[in-house]
Amino acid sequence: MNTTTIPKQEFYARITKFQAKIKAAGLDACLVHASESDMANVRYLSEYWPTFEASAVFVPAEGEAVLLVGPESEIYAAHRSVFKNIEKMIEYRESAEPECPGMVFKSYKDIVAKCTPKGRIKKLGIVGWAITPLPVYMSIKEQFPEVELVKADATFLPLRFVKSENELKCMRKAYAIAELAVEAIINEIKPGMTELQVIGIAQREIYKHGGEYEGHSLYCFCGASTNNAISRPTHNMIVKNEVIQLNIGARVSGYSSSVGLPISIGPLPERKKKLIDFGLEAHFKTIEMMSAGKSAGVVVRDYEAWVKSRGFEKYMLYGPCHAIGMMEVEQPWMESTSNYELQKNMTFQVDTFFYDHDFGLRWENGVIIKEKGVEKLSSRFMKFIEI
Repeated sequence: MNTTTIPKQEFYARITKFQAKIKAAGLDACLVHASESDMANVRYLSEYWPTFEASAVFVPAEGEAVLLVGPESEIYAAHRSVFKNIEKMIEYRESAEPECPGMVFKSYKDIVAKCTPKGRIKKLGIVGWAITPLPVYMSIKEQFPEVELVKADATFLPLRFVKSENELKCMRKAYAIAELAVEAIINEIKPGMTELQVIGIAQREIYKHGGEYEGHSLYCFCGASTNNAISRPTHNMIVKNEVIQLNIGARVSGYSSSVGLPISIGPLPERKKKLIDFGLEAHFKTIEMMSAGKSAGVVVRDYEAWVKSRGFEKYMLYGPCHAIGMMEVEQPWMESTSNYELQKNMTFQVDTFFYDHDFGLRWENGVIIKEKGVEKLSSRFMKFIEI
């Protein structure tokens, strides 16, 4: 049973809007890709979330879109997808590459002949350029040697930038679940636990309260590994008087959340506490700078100048925000080179990361851009917690 809180009609409207963008870009069609770990583009259009195998949605400039799945996923896709035009293709099989003897598959020539008004194409947009499987590329080049392949992420991704009210409801729920999971960790964490055992607490709470999955690889690091910008929890022990970094996110109806904060069991050395306190101040400063109509690039440059003026520039790796939605990190990034304006109902993670040689910290909370300021998707743990 499809239990999404995004109405079917909203999915159909997304296809229609995307087709208008395809026409405007001078493309005949787009092929939109997803994997199990990066499912956002295909799920945004179809509600389908691939498992083991890859998948795609073929969207012609005119006509009916079709969901393309691997050998094992046809029945699953029929139960999950909001539209029922589904075809099975060998190019989307899992990475173990089973030969699938006796199965019959469609080709890209079959898809184009069936789904485009003239049965042929000259320019094909590829969405999910960075994750398009090589077997897909090779088959397209073999079957359509004269067709021009165009990177079309910029044709599609802006459709996801500004969230609908239904999307925002999913995100609010995802953040509420993440906060419950953080609360459980704070109540139960003890010295001698491993980082992985702490993450087990969060996973229990996410599923208990209605999350469909973790929003991202959940973080619990203690000690030196907190200065990793990207990492995974291990069997490392939780100890007293050391920085413990949490980043906990839930997924609800496809939409992700993340709540990040440093904590400790017992007091920290003054040097570490000083950087943590500044990080929280910088976190609030970023939020203060954001509102609809502001240039993303200006916000970042002003933030970086402020950090430098306070003497903490050497501890900054990047900042201060990235978009969040169906992925915990998605476009658009907020960087000093960004040239777009913030719009009402864009959603961002305020991601405040500072690090020294032997520790680091990240304050992370979600916001919805509003005409005057932001709506905080999470704020319960915008404080340092010493257990």
